[in-house]
Amino acid sequence: MTFTVFLSALMVPGIFTAIPNFVLMKDLGLLNSFPGLILPTFFMTPFAIFFLRQFFLGIPKEIDEAARIDGAGPFRVFFKVIVPMSSAPITTLSVLTFITAWNEYFWPLLVGQADNVRVLTVALGIFRSQTPQGSPDWSAMMAATLVAALPIMVLFTVLGKKIVNSIGFTGIK
Repeated sequence: MTFTVFLSALMVPGIFTAIPNFVLMKDLGLLNSFPGLILPTFFMTPFAIFFLRQFFLGIPKEIDEAARIDGAGPFRVFFKVIVPMSSAPITTLSVLTFITAWNEYFWPLLVGQADNVRVLTVALGIFRSQTPQGSPDWSAMMAATLVAALPIMVLFTVLGKKIVNSIGFTGIK
C-alpha cells in the first residue's frame, strides 16, 4: 500500500505542484535563496524509492542467507553487504537527480529572481531575451551553453562506467 502511494506520486506532473511549492517556499521565507532552489529536488523521493526498491528486489536471497549463516545480524547484513552492493544504483540515482536539478528552468525562474541566486539555465534565457533588436550574439550564447553542458558531460565521463554497471548488476558472479 505504501509503495502504491509513492508510485502514484510519480504520476503527478511537477507543474501541478509548482504553485503549492511556491507558496510553501514563500511561507518558509526561502524565496530568492539557495535552499529554496534546492529543496524541491528532494521531491524526487518517489522516483528514488521506486528505483532503489526495484534494485533491492533483484538482490538474490542467497546473499542475505549467506551473511546470516556467517553470523551477521540484520543491520550488519544491510550495512556491510547490501549497501556496498548498492553503490552503483545510488551513484546512478545521484547523477540522475543532479542532471534533473542542473537542467531545471521553471522552478529557478519562479523562485530565484534575485541576481545572487540566479542559476545558469535562467541566466541563459535572460541573456537571450535581453539582446537588442535583432538576433542575439550567437557565439556568446553557444559558449555559455557549452559551459552549461560541460559539468554534465564531465560527470557522465567520470561516472559512466558505474552507471552502466548498475543496469545489469545482480550481485552473483
